[in-house]
Amino acid sequence: MSISYNALSGAVAAQAAINTVSQNIANLQTKGYTRQGVLLQSIATDPGVNSPGNGVQVGALLRFSDSYKSQQMWRANSDLGQRSQVQPYLTQLEKVMADKTSSISYGVDNFFKALNAAAVDPTSTPLRQQVITMADSMSQQINSIYNLTATQGVSVNQQRSTMLPSINESLAGIAALNKQIIQVGSAGTSTSGLIDQREQLIDGLSAQVSVEVLNNPDGSVSVSLKTGQPLVITDMAAALSFDTLSGTQILNLKFAETTFKLDDAKVGGQLGGLGDFLQNTLAPLQTSIKEIAKQMSAMVNTQLNAGLTAPGVNGKDLFVYNPASATGLLGIDPTFTAADLAFSSDGTPGNSDNLQLLVDIKGKPILNLPGLGDVLLNDADTQVVGKLAVASQQNQALLKTATTIRQQSEDDWKSTSAVNRDEEAINLIEFQNMYQANMKVISVANNLFDATLQMFN
Repeated sequence: MSISYNALSGAVAAQAAINTVSQNIANLQTKGYTRQGVLLQSIATDPGVNSPGNGVQVGALLRFSDSYKSQQMWRANSDLGQRSQVQPYLTQLEKVMADKTSSISYGVDNFFKALNAAAVDPTSTPLRQQVITMADSMSQQINSIYNLTATQGVSVNQQRSTMLPSINESLAGIAALNKQIIQVGSAGTSTSGLIDQREQLIDGLSAQVSVEVLNNPDGSVSVSLKTGQPLVITDMAAALSFDTLSGTQILNLKFAETTFKLDDAKVGGQLGGLGDFLQNTLAPLQTSIKEIAKQMSAMVNTQLNAGLTAPGVNGKDLFVYNPASATGLLGIDPTFTAADLAFSSDGTPGNSDNLQLLVDIKGKPILNLPGLGDVLLNDADTQVVGKLAVASQQNQALLKTATTIRQQSEDDWKSTSAVNRDEEAINLIEFQNMYQANMKVISVANNLFDATLQMFN
């Protein structure tokens, strides 16, 4: 009987292997599927029996996975998410602010050109009106660009808010799968499919925030932010939310009745990339635009107040600066007329001493621009746009690198875990041959058994 038993065990093992191969081939195009295999083990002979052995058995179902490669793929996905989310905003800002006809520099240059033109005949009403027109045009250009930054800020906050339900859903899904894997695994059933589902959720989560994943002996995983705060432990999941009571979005993480305040610029992934853009690019840019508008308008207004429109009649403010407005940051006094331009230092018609001082403002500094320090007014916008361009170019380079690393990490993962059609075809033939060979042994054993019976007839 040992011949038949050995052959039967071999046929059963071959059939199990063929089942595994068929599962792999069926999931050839399934995203995130990890190929499986069988571990065949020889069954040792019974003690004291003169036998080569008792056949073969399936020792375990194998899941071809490398946790290091998975971790590398998730880290690469976080970097890619961080860089890809902010590039459209940077590109839009760079394109608008560097445009020759819509830039702040264009408006400033036209305003001071109008002042220079007025020096030809300071009493000319058309030339004086042109100064007011160019002042209004410059204000509108500054407002337009500042309005763009404000709109981007709203868009970024809305985008971040819409991410949180998806993140929380992924965390809850990972925790639920942890529980399922522990239960199913303890019963001896294969958990490969459940683990694939969990890793797909982790991969999607890693694009949104940067995570660290620890595999536990019971088959569950612990997930945390790269800054250390827990996201998932066994079947417990955290929840992310924004607190807006202070007027700004403050990211909170709640886990097991404990609330953590997070710096959303440091959580990585898409959420961290947008937070970093808000804090370190958009906010300083808005401050720079405000300072240019504030300091330039203050210098012009102060100089106009120092001049005279007629003997004993001081000039008045041309510009109105409103830092609380996102659409009307800078404007001109609607009651201001060409006659209110105080170009004279003594009130004498045709005197342009104060007008020359107004022209000289273009060469005066704008103080304490974020990341730039003190820069001349005629160079301030160029410096701000240049700083923005550098940030955009750096992000584009990092985005290209992150894309390459993600692709390489995916290819590396596939080399271990993805289904190879040619390899599975070879396995299918080999296990088919194994099955047929064992069935042939059973046939031979039956013939020997029949021959033995005939000896007693």
